Amino acid sequence: MSAQGVPFDQRDGWIWYDGVFVPWADAKLHVLSHGLHYGSTVFEGERAYGGEIFKSAEHSERLRLSAEMLDFTIPYTIGEIDAAKKATLEKNGLVDAYVRPVAWRGSEMMGVAAQKNTIHLAIGVWEWPSYFDPEQRLKGLRLDLSEWRRPDPATIPCRAKAAGLYMICTISKHRAERRGFADALMLDYRGYVAECTGANVFFIKDGVIHTPTPDCFLDGITRRTVIDIARRHGIEVVERHIKPEELTGFSECFVTGTAAEVTPVGSIADWTFTPSGITHQLMDSYSAEVRPKQQAA
Repeated sequence: MSAQGVPFDQRDGWIWYDGVFVPWADAKLHVLSHGLHYGSTVFEGERAYGGEIFKSAEHSERLRLSAEMLDFTIPYTIGEIDAAKKATLEKNGLVDAYVRPVAWRGSEMMGVAAQKNTIHLAIGVWEWPSYFDPEQRLKGLRLDLSEWRRPDPATIPCRAKAAGLYMICTISKHRAERRGFADALMLDYRGYVAECTGANVFFIKDGVIHTPTPDCFLDGITRRTVIDIARRHGIEVVERHIKPEELTGFSECFVTGTAAEVTPVGSIADWTFTPSGITHQLMDSYSAEVRPKQQAA
């Protein structure tokens, strides 16, 4: 399970698939599945720490809401999804792991309309220590500026964690990596700072945290957790529209996400930042927050 470089369809283990466990290599869907052709797929990214999935119910609730925004209903309750995720961890013998539930429309009908297609749900878990290279993470990530922008919310279901919405994220990250960067910062359709390709972004100036208002991109669960932690520590957090030219005035920058956790940023294009006090404090506080309380005590 932990072997790096092994294709994801060839790993060992078990995947929960429509209510039963199937061997990892047998967890397949048909090439004419609606979710593949028309993007009718939603998913979650979660982490388990010490055998407990952090904010599992909150993720399951968002998964169901995302599906409803794409006009389908996942045939499992939040409690059933939570139980299935935990069972998948146990079946694979993992306690610290990444958790990926995914739901999609099946293959009964091919075409834009597919209202009677079966809705499938699968859950995979695997070891994934860090989203970014550990050495880059310690120095602070180098981010490119994406050519693609987050769309107007009148054109997409921006509050859904839907597979199709990640198309521009993939091509933005590919371009950034080819240019020697770890990731890319995306602006929104108005030209304001939005997010990275798979993480929310925060800036610090004079002891105050500034972060973009999530009115056209996903309001991440990790994002909300870090905002809550910061406010509990007496740190002011301002959610607002941020213009790119304002980046010159910020001293620190970091990104958040289930995969990224809290990761410092050293530069975005030509803007530079120095990971320091508040960023390091939030990294430590988030690490303590996600551990099961009996282990953190």
